Amino acid sequence: MAEKKTTKKAAETKEVAEKKTTRKAAAVKAVVAVNAENIGFKAGDVYQALAAAEKALSVKEIAKAAKISDEETLLGLGWLFKEGKLQSTEDNKIALA
Repeated sequence: MAEKKTTKKAAETKEVAEKKTTRKAAAVKAVVAVNAENIGFKAGDVYQALAAAEKALSVKEIAKAAKISDEETLLGLGWLFKEGKLQSTEDNKIALA
């Protein structure tokens, strides 16, 4: 009987620890270096992803295709919009101009 209580308590302790770890991992956000060089590289990644797709994509689709975070995607998009290289569509997607 004592073994069952100990095993159950150990399982509960492990479950609580896993939940805390998951919460901590979710709370950690990507740190993006905000400087002209880094943002320029992200803009290149975004441009290449859109050129390869040959169609309008959403921010999430661009981030996935470019293998960068949503935040980095938005920085790159801002750069490219400022240069006039992008256009937005009616369905909130972005395409090359």
